[in-house]
Amino acid sequence: MNTAYISLGSNLGDRAAYLREAMGRLEQDPAIYLGAVSPLYETAPVGGPSQGPFLNACAAIETSQPPTTLLRRLLSIEEALGRVRLERWGPRNIDLDLLLYGNVIMRTPALQLPHPRFHERDFILVPLARIAPTLRIPGRTETVECLLKKRPAPTGVSLYLENWR
Repeated sequence: MNTAYISLGSNLGDRAAYLREAMGRLEQDPAIYLGAVSPLYETAPVGGPSQGPFLNACAAIETSQPPTTLLRRLLSIEEALGRVRLERWGPRNIDLDLLLYGNVIMRTPALQLPHPRFHERDFILVPLARIAPTLRIPGRTETVECLLKKRPAPTGVSLYLENWR
């Protein structure tokens, strides 16, 4: 089994319901064991067109699936929940990103691990620090908590719901 970390986000429709449904579908997969899940945070959108705020969370999972298979599973959940990709960084009802997969460093056209730029994004670092503050990022010397402390005080990220599942 390998430990992977995913981020979840939504800024369309019933945001919390989409996130709960995505988590439920992950839990139903026999090759995935759901571990720690962060609280929900309401976050300002980063990049892209003008759009409403997101709800974001992070989760730790254990899986026997290789990274590319896990990514395909995440994308299939997005598709099943009606995700439509109209523009880069545009509004979305569900967004599931594979952030880390063990100590794997991978650069392919389909998948980059660790996820690029996540170490610069408070909407990922804040929830990830709640479930894995001492996690070391492959290819970096800092822990998640250190990365977060090096950043300016998070703006546009506020606790939305502690226990949401």
